Amino acid sequence: MKFSVSKDKLLEGLSTVQNVVSTRTTLPILSNVLLQASDGEIRLTTTDLDVGIRGSVEAQVERTGATTLPARRLLSIVRELPSSEIYFDVDTKNFASIRSGSSYFKILGLPEEEFPSLARFEEAKIFTIAQKDLKDGLKKTSYAISVDETRYVLNGILFSFKDNKLTLVATDGRRLALVDLGVEFPSSQETEIIVSTKAVTEIERLLREEGEVKLSIGENQIAFELNRTLLVSKLIEGNYPNYRQVIPSEAKERIRLERETFLTAVRRVSLLASEKSVKLIFTKSNIDIVANTPEVGEAKESLPVMYQGREFSIAFNPEFLMAPLRNLSEDEIYLDLIDELSPGVIKIAGPFLYVLMPVRL
Repeated sequence: MKFSVSKDKLLEGLSTVQNVVSTRTTLPILSNVLLQASDGEIRLTTTDLDVGIRGSVEAQVERTGATTLPARRLLSIVRELPSSEIYFDVDTKNFASIRSGSSYFKILGLPEEEFPSLARFEEAKIFTIAQKDLKDGLKKTSYAISVDETRYVLNGILFSFKDNKLTLVATDGRRLALVDLGVEFPSSQETEIIVSTKAVTEIERLLREEGEVKLSIGENQIAFELNRTLLVSKLIEGNYPNYRQVIPSEAKERIRLERETFLTAVRRVSLLASEKSVKLIFTKSNIDIVANTPEVGEAKESLPVMYQGREFSIAFNPEFLMAPLRNLSEDEIYLDLIDELSPGVIKIAGPFLYVLMPVRL
């Protein structure tokens, strides 16, 4: 295999795939990136057996072929090379000679035959979504994914394709984020799958504001195709809990809030909230946001609001309260409440909601 490639393009290609490189020392091949040279491009593939990613960059291919090279070491070398053009020459024993300007490196790779192949999707359900919509939907939900590995079905996002919409749901048992995206598909394509945290993190990184993303859903795998890149991931097996039953059917009080103002006030008060709770005290036309920690001190912020309901208070975990506020872009939000012990719900003008369990003081 012999080719030359722009340093910037190769750097971009390696950066796209390097997050998936496995750290498992038992299988050295998983620490490598598969390089395949043909048809005026280099295809770069990495996998950890759960998630795999393939990207491509334009190159001048003099001799086709393939090899695998240590991914992180190759990225470090390419990053430090002095010239804008890099020349690769790989012999039959997988020794790769790398030249750029006055620099020369020779590194040993492993044969491509040892590299695990990515899953194929021959009989798959296909969906096409605007990248901007999926990017926005994942941003509004992914922060609520559970990190508790004992509840593995919650270690990802539910993708529910029903009634010509894609519903994204994430929950950790104490909060739940949900968003609906409009997607057209026949009723025969309806399905529900759970996409792992790692796959969600990688696809969020790849999504842009323009273009579309193609989703292919197989028996226990999903593929995302976008921007000359293919991301393949195993699905989480199991049944997602009935999330609808934790969403309150109606609210007794609705408070309209300026998102940024409310976020800033909660953030300031949370500096003294070592008990992992801030209290919201509602009085006529006002909210007091209070943190009181005996051994530390107390903090209080007052916000004027349009509120004419009964006086009461409710406490929430400040990090959980701030998470959706950070990830929404709307200027106004609505806080729906029932009483001191029932979940609160944050809504916007669009198809989004966030359910948050109160903290009992």
